[in-house]
Amino acid sequence: MPLDIVIGAQWGDEGKGRMVDLLASQADYVARYNGGDNAGHTVTVGEQTFKLHLIPSGIIHSHTIGVLGSGMVVNPATLLEEMERLRAADVEITPRRLRIAFGAHLITPAHRALDAAQEAARGKGKIGTTLRGIGPAYTDKVSRHGLRAEIFLDPASLPEKVEAHLARANRLLTRLYTAEPLDPAPIVEQFRAYAETLRPYIGDISSLLHTALRKGKRVLAEGAQGTLLDLDQGTYPFVTSSTPIAPGALTGLGLGVGCVGRVIGVTKAFQTRVGAGPFPTEVEDSTAEHLRGTGANPWDEFGTTTGRPRRVGWLDLVLLRYALRVNGVTELALTKLDVLSGLERIRLCTAYRRDGETFTDLPFGPGSLEGFEPVYQDFPGWQEDLRAARRWEDLPDAACDYILHIEDQMGVPVTLVSVGPEREQVVEIV
Repeated sequence: MPLDIVIGAQWGDEGKGRMVDLLASQADYVARYNGGDNAGHTVTVGEQTFKLHLIPSGIIHSHTIGVLGSGMVVNPATLLEEMERLRAADVEITPRRLRIAFGAHLITPAHRALDAAQEAARGKGKIGTTLRGIGPAYTDKVSRHGLRAEIFLDPASLPEKVEAHLARANRLLTRLYTAEPLDPAPIVEQFRAYAETLRPYIGDISSLLHTALRKGKRVLAEGAQGTLLDLDQGTYPFVTSSTPIAPGALTGLGLGVGCVGRVIGVTKAFQTRVGAGPFPTEVEDSTAEHLRGTGANPWDEFGTTTGRPRRVGWLDLVLLRYALRVNGVTELALTKLDVLSGLERIRLCTAYRRDGETFTDLPFGPGSLEGFEPVYQDFPGWQEDLRAARRWEDLPDAACDYILHIEDQMGVPVTLVSVGPEREQVVEIV
């Protein structure tokens, strides 16, 4: 069986979690390959809503094995809290069902302190970090000063390694940012306790998944954030610190290129982003209120991790076309189509215009979006409530025309359409 990869085709928050939940029903392993607890996936099953930041959302299915890959940065405190919440919801969380790569890097209180100090020092140039310590943890990884999960396997050397890490961080906090230093003693004890609990979960994830694929098992790779937040291919510098695009699944899980099957790109039926940075199709009128919602339910546009209201706008096919290219997307999953119900007019950005020239592809990638004016194509809206739709024939003609136009412009099929937050509120298009 091949490796199937689910990626976000926008700035994250596309609804990947519920698509992973759907696809995981046919998977044996669900593997998270990048990011940390700065991301979140929300899955609604009946009256239960699961908000997961580290553990793959597919673990809600009782037959799957969840994997945290070496491309991740893991805050042990967040992970343990999440494990307990899942257990309280009667989800089995044991070393049989959850595995952590020995090469996954650890987030410490020092990383969070450095994140806050660095963001404060940027002043008006803030990039909108979640202050979860993600960037400093990846900085330590790249500079070869990071703490990996494998330190939990050697209790004798753990205190020395944590103390050395904290000493380095305290020098930065006090000398560069004039911030208060951290007391190493309680943090070392914290990490001793984390090691005792998490040690049985840690192993060689690359070997585990390679063997599973050779035996014909189905592995589903789940990314965090989205293509436009990718460190190399996103809207730099307003990006995350990892690789959310499909090739990141291979490096983050330790797998070769020959195992990839489907690459499912998830996009909303409109566009959103959290934090600073350019957003060509952003709207701020009553349409924004319609798209965002009030925050009264998990389906509304407020960050799973931050709680911040998301910026909203019309679907941008220039950026989506770019995302499909850099990921090698084979099919699209369209989420939140139901949110568009009730609008008289729906707009699609089909191109950009600047200095009298029209662009359907970005001349210098998404890192340079300033000065581009969106070119829109307008479509009639629909008034029908889509939440009960389960087949293509259940959708109004205007909604079908909207989907077909996206397919035509992107050159790949739309195979899944979500019409509500519940697990079964999906139209599968065959």
